[in-house]
This record gives sequence, C-alpha cells and structure tokens, in this order.
Amino acid sequence: MAEEIPSTLTPEKSLKRSREEDQLEPAHPPQLTLSEDSPVTKAEKVERNGVNAAASTSDKPPAKKVRLEDSGGILADKVTREPTNTDTREKVNGIALVKAEYLIDTFKRPLPNPSKHDNEYETQISGEHSKTLSKKGQKGQNKNREFGSWYDKIRLCNTLATSPEFSPKPCKFGDKCKCTHDLRKYLKEGKREDLKTFNGKCPVFEQYGTCYAGWKCRFVSSHSNEIEREDGRKELVLIEKENADVLLDEEDENRIGVVNVASTQDKLDLARKRFKTEKADQYNKWLEQDIKDMEKFYHAKKDMPQEEKEAIRAQYTEPPFLPSEKRRIYFGPETPMLAPLTTQGNLPFRRLCVEFGAQLTYSEMAMALPIIQGQKGEWALMKAHHTEIQTPNFSPKSTESVVQGYDNSKDLRFGVQISANKPWMALRAAEVLSKLVPHLRVIDLNCGCPIDLVCRTGAGSSLLDTPSKLEKMIRGMNAVSGEVPITAKIRMGTKDKDPTATKTIQRLAFGGFESGQRHGAPGCAAITLHGRSKQQRYTKTADWSYIAECAALVESYNKKKDELTDTVREPDERTLANSKDGRMYFMGNGDCYSHVHYLDHIENARVDSVMVARGALVKPWIFEEIEKGQYVDKSATERLQYVEKFVKYGLEAWGSDEVGVGQTRRFLLEWLSFAHRYVPVGILDHLPPSLQDRPPAYRGRNDLETLLASDNYLDWMKISEMYLGPAHKDFKFVPKHKSNSYEIEAEG
Repeated sequence: MAEEIPSTLTPEKSLKRSREEDQLEPAHPPQLTLSEDSPVTKAEKVERNGVNAAASTSDKPPAKKVRLEDSGGILADKVTREPTNTDTREKVNGIALVKAEYLIDTFKRPLPNPSKHDNEYETQISGEHSKTLSKKGQKGQNKNREFGSWYDKIRLCNTLATSPEFSPKPCKFGDKCKCTHDLRKYLKEGKREDLKTFNGKCPVFEQYGTCYAGWKCRFVSSHSNEIEREDGRKELVLIEKENADVLLDEEDENRIGVVNVASTQDKLDLARKRFKTEKADQYNKWLEQDIKDMEKFYHAKKDMPQEEKEAIRAQYTEPPFLPSEKRRIYFGPETPMLAPLTTQGNLPFRRLCVEFGAQLTYSEMAMALPIIQGQKGEWALMKAHHTEIQTPNFSPKSTESVVQGYDNSKDLRFGVQISANKPWMALRAAEVLSKLVPHLRVIDLNCGCPIDLVCRTGAGSSLLDTPSKLEKMIRGMNAVSGEVPITAKIRMGTKDKDPTATKTIQRLAFGGFESGQRHGAPGCAAITLHGRSKQQRYTKTADWSYIAECAALVESYNKKKDELTDTVREPDERTLANSKDGRMYFMGNGDCYSHVHYLDHIENARVDSVMVARGALVKPWIFEEIEKGQYVDKSATERLQYVEKFVKYGLEAWGSDEVGVGQTRRFLLEWLSFAHRYVPVGILDHLPPSLQDRPPAYRGRNDLETLLASDNYLDWMKISEMYLGPAHKDFKFVPKHKSNSYEIEAEG
C-alpha cells in the first residue's frame, strides 16, 4: 500500500480520500492560472489551489496532465514516495513565491468579525454609516484624508513652557492670552498622563540632556522636580544635565542636530515681500523681453524682407549675467541615492536611511510659490539632519567619471527638490534657497510628478510637453543659484507609447536650436530618468531598456559631442555645469528593490548611479545590501528596533509634546503602510524579490513577524502604541491606498 503524503497546508489530513468522498465532487476544484490574469487573481488562485498550484495549473492543456488514478499503482506509488519537501512550483509574475511551509490556506480560514474600529474606518472613507465597502470601493486612493487633531485639553502658554513655575517669561498678550498660566492646573487637568514607554524616560532628554518641549513633554516627570524655596514655597522646575547641548536660539523650530533652519525673520520678510531677489528679478525681466523678441522674429509675415528680419534679430540682447562657477559634484556606483518622497521622505526616515548607507538624500518635493511666500510648512521641508551634510562615499574606479576640480571634502549629501510651473517662480525659489539654505548639494527641478493636482497647474510631468519652458527654467535657475548646481528629474514622457526623454535630455544638454546657438548649454549638471511615463504613474514595471538607451546617449554626448552636433551648436564652456568638458551625470530610477537590481542597472544600463524610492520604503536596509553586495535577512526583532529608532528620531524632530507625539505616530503609520509589504528573504523561494510581487497569505517565522506583515491598519496602530502609548481621542488615520496598492504620490 502506498504511503500517504502529508499536506504542507493541513498536515493532519491525508491527500487520499475515503471511498465515501470519492463519490463527492470537490467543493473548490483547482482553477487554471491564465497568463492574462491580474496579479491579484493569480494570488487568489494560488491560495485556493494549494501548495502545488503553480505546477498543477501550468500553461499546458488539460489533455497533457497526468492523472494518477489512470496511471496504475506503480506510478502512483512512485509519486507518493517522493520527498515531501520537493517544491515543484514555478514563479508567477506578480506573485511572491513564499516557501510552502509558511503559506496559509485562506479558504479554510474563518472570516474575521468586523470590529467597531473597522466599521468606523469604513464610515470615514465612505461617508455613510454602517455601509460595507464593495469590491470596487476597495480600489484606488482614499482622497481628502483627515488625521484629526491632537492637542492638549488645556493649552499652556509658551512663556511658561520651558520656565520654572515662579519665573515665567513675560507674555505679550497679557490678560487677553487664551492659554493658561497655571502650571499645576495644566499638569493635572490639561494634559494626558505621562507615557510609560521607554521606561518612562524622555528620549530627547536622554540623548541631549535637555528637552525643548519642557512642561508639555509627555515624559515630563523624567526631567522635572519640585523643590522647596527658602520662604517655604514649593516650586516646579525643569532639570537639565550638566553636559546638556544648548540651543543656539529659542525659536520653536530649532532642534539640536538639525541644519538648514530658516529664521522667523527671513520667512516674515518673504511673506511681506521684503526679501530681495535681485538676480532673479533682473533675469526674469530679460527673459520676458527675449521671449517678445523671439516672437517678433518667428511670427513675422512670410513676405517680410530678409533685411527687416535680420534687423529684428539684431535687437536680441545677451543675458544680464552669466552663471557663477558651480560646486563640482559626483555620482557613482558607490553613491546610491534616496529619492525625494512626498510624506514618507521626512527627516527621521532620511536619517534612518543614511545610517543604512544612503549616500545622497533629497527633501520632499517642495512647491516653489509657497517657498517664496515664506510659508512655514514648505520651509520645514528644507531641514536636514547633520548626518546628511557629511561627505558621501568616493572611490571611483576610473578618473573618467570624475569631473575636473571635484573636491570630495567639500561635497555633502542633502539636496532639495522643487516644483514650479512658471520660470519666474523657479528662478526666485532657486535664488532664495541658495541664500537661506547653507547646506545644499543641489537644487533639483521636478519634471516627473504624475499626480493631477500638480500637473494641472503645468508643473511636474507637464513640463515634458513644454520643452522650451523647461529649458528656460533650468537655464535661469543655473544663472541665479550661485555655486549650487541645478539638476532635473524627468520621466520617459507623458504617454505610454510616445517616449520623449531622448529629446528632453538633448535639450537639457545643449539647449534648443536657437537658444543653444545664442546662449550655449542650459547648465543642467545631472538628470535622473524614471523609467515610466506620466500615464503609467507607478503601474507596470519600469523600462530599464529605455533608460539604458538614454544612458548611452548621454555617454555619447559626454565623449563625442563633435560627432553628434554641429560645431556651431558646441556648448559655451562658461555655461557648463560641471567642468570645461561639460560632463553631465545620468541616473536611473524605478523598481530597484535589491542589490542585484542595483548592480545590474549599473553594469547593464550603464547609469552613473541609481535612485531608490519605494524599495527603500519597504526595506530601508536596501542600502546596506548594496554596500555589502548580499541579501540581508532582518529578523522581526531587528525590524521592530528600526521602528523604535524612527519613533525616537521623530520625537527629536517634531517634539515630545502631544503635538509631536501625534505627528510621529502619523508618519510612522505612513511608513508602516509600506513596510508591511516586506517579505523576509528567509521565507522566499525565489530571488531576487520584485517590488511588484504581491505575496499570498502567509505566516511569519514568529508572531512578531506575522504582525509586522499585517495589512490591517489597526495592527499598525498596535505597533505605534508599543512606543507612543494610546492614541489621542481625536486622532484619526486612514490608509492612503484602499487596497494597499504599490503606489506613492509625487515620487516623480
């Protein structure tokens, strides 16, 4: 009698059916996996069909499949005697191939009962009470998300926030102040009880010896005391360590270890239009006149005599000034880059990535108009941690990739990305940033953001359809930015089947036909190409073959300009960004999720470096993998330690008061909405992992790993409560993506 093969899904049951069961049809017969099925459908079929679904539902026609019951006892006996750990499954595109022993049979798993929190979540995103989401409603993004508020019940006046009880600072509002000046009442009734996490000790105080949240800190009991004065009165005072780091000023925005903090006075001057941008104003005035002169020439009547046309052309004027000499920069295989990421690319997350080995970082995409208007929220994006102004790695394999005059000791890691839809906006923003942000590697112009909110204004990817305007913006920014180089991030084009990146790159390298002859090259120091079109957004896979084609084009521009262009269009050396030979760096972006992808793109696509975006959100240690050249299997305990680190960095950046705790919780949840998609290397049966693969239901190697893999936002809340305690009663969080799709806005 043949041995029974235990199922890896239900080991207590045999694959052989009893005679009574032979007469019954299977409740859920195996379903054929078709090539045209979506990744979601394929994943559902894999879960339903069982462990060997991929093998049994291959592309072979049913007639060619061997039926064991018709093959005699010998074949059946031979099959049943095979080792039970043999996995005959094949990799299916769109599905992560998880080892069989970790799969969960979702068809036998009972459906969870909807909780009160789930119903509240459905109400928030549907606007209707007690309405279950339809399948169609579970797709797309949750737009107009609200996060509620998280403030103290009674607000304490800032004049008392960091002062002893009996020695407050003078309040300019006097008796009209709407905040309380009664410290004991505030501590008893106005704020929530202190947090017990981190052993009840304030992470900011433990790190720096002082806490700038003062009495508002959720750990205030760890750095405060009550002392008795000579007159017998008892006073509440804050404690500081002897070697405490002292803040340079008392502005609320200033934080220890944070650089690029614009002063309140500078932002007020911008808001009230008192900040002078002489260069930008002068260049914009010339640019407007130049456009008018060009229109006269090109819109002239056909029968206009040639002499009159030449007379119009003779009225052309040169720019009021040439660009200043730029700081030399370098991009190479040893400098992996963290992409500018809206919302998720905040300071604590960038700090975490730098510790893992990210050599170059970018701010979240900032809008040019709010910058020149001095808006506080946009200027907060310019802040960087002091680890981001350290020198990046520099170990080139050849001197050809290094521009003349590059000094690594003067280089730094942090760059800023801005978005603008008008040349005058971009120019003013570039001049303001070069003056007020001292630690700045580059200013990057976003030409790749596909979201409608940005593109409708003519910014982002829409700039790819207006190459003349794009060139004017790059040329003008290069002229007014001082020593800070100007770079651009672009996409393949705006439509799927009509890539235009080669033309865009050529324009940014040499300028247009007329403008290149008159003014030389625009001065773009580097270009990053995202291998998708605007129409694709973040769906499908990035086209690295097209990126390789563009990289070869840029390399030919750098090495053989005289063969590709007429000598008349030879760039003027004074307008070049990186050196007299005008080398322009070229980077690729899209679907980089492991060191294998990174090295493959460097070697085969021939890009100078690779920009990592969503791959870093799912596993920030991708930079560690790139540096070591091997997979790193992080345990659940290690991953939870990174969550703890992020929380500490968040409290340092946003404060340890109620507002800072809420802000840290919100951005932690945003990160966990991506981090839960990580499938540990140790339970995968196929490498390298793909960013587009979606795992079937699986259990982790322990309960903590299973929790970290949960796609339920309520589980993310549980993780946040491990370090930040229970959420504020008015705190709300709705995931950005209803179906946890692999998409992120404003990555470009």
